[in-house]
Parts: sequence; C-alpha cells; structure tokens
Amino acid sequence: MDEHRAVQRHRVLKTGTIEFGGSTISCTVRNKSDAGAMLQVASQTIVPYQFTLALPADGSRRRCHVVWRKDNRIGVTFY
Repeated sequence: MDEHRAVQRHRVLKTGTIEFGGSTISCTVRNKSDAGAMLQVASQTIVPYQFTLALPADGSRRRCHVVWRKDNRIGVTFY
C-alpha cells in the first residue's frame, strides 16, 4: 500500500474518548502522529465530522476532523 501522509504515523494502542455535544464514545487509537490518527470504534455511524479526542493516558485533548471512514475505523486530522 502506498503511503500518502505528509507525516508518518506510529502504531499505538491507547484508549480514548470521542467528545461532542455533551456525548462521549469510547475508542481505541491504533496509530498516531502530530498531524492525525486512526481510531477504532464499535460503530462509526454516530461519530460526527468534528469532535474532541481525549486521551486519558497522556492527558491530551485534540480537536479532530474526520477525513475517511471504513468499517469501524476512522481517520482524523488534528487542528
């Protein structure tokens, strides 16, 4: 598979929370860089195009924009 990202992502396995409009959805971060991440969720149908990703393990919170969806995985960029 060809790599089209400007910044290489690194494999991780962290639990996270997708936060939007007072709601939360649990997720797993499968890979991550300074520019974006790939998230795995139980169902991506209710995940909005913009949300905040909270990672309790490192205390970070990042605003995200969805750039692709496939099955139960979501690719996001940080802004």
